[in-house]
Amino acid sequence: QVQLVESGGGFVQAGGSLRLSCAASGRTFSNNAMGWFRQAPGKEREFVAIYWSGGRTYYADSVKGRFTISRDNAKNTVFLQMNSLKPEDTAVYYCAATERGFGGRRMNEYDYWGQGTQVTVSS
Repeated sequence: QVQLVESGGGFVQAGGSLRLSCAASGRTFSNNAMGWFRQAPGKEREFVAIYWSGGRTYYADSVKGRFTISRDNAKNTVFLQMNSLKPEDTAVYYCAATERGFGGRRMNEYDYWGQGTQVTVSS
């Protein structure tokens, strides 16, 4: 049974940093794309970042230059380093993985999802 478990969320003031982790179990994802989405209250879930199996990374424009996605294949874990956080970054952050080595911004491209971790940024 595949599981993605996020951790690292919390409460932080604007300008602060958080590092999210997503640990996968049940299979290895070293040859698969893994990414992050987020969902703010009253809004649709949106793409944040993705790490392709070949090492390419892509970001939403809203987080480019502030967030960095990385992964440790030995630990089957993907990370999201979030710096210069803004109140509009407040959301539940979800980890996702695909059956392919690449993926995009659409939720239906992803086959596995975590339960989410709350990030709250105060002004």
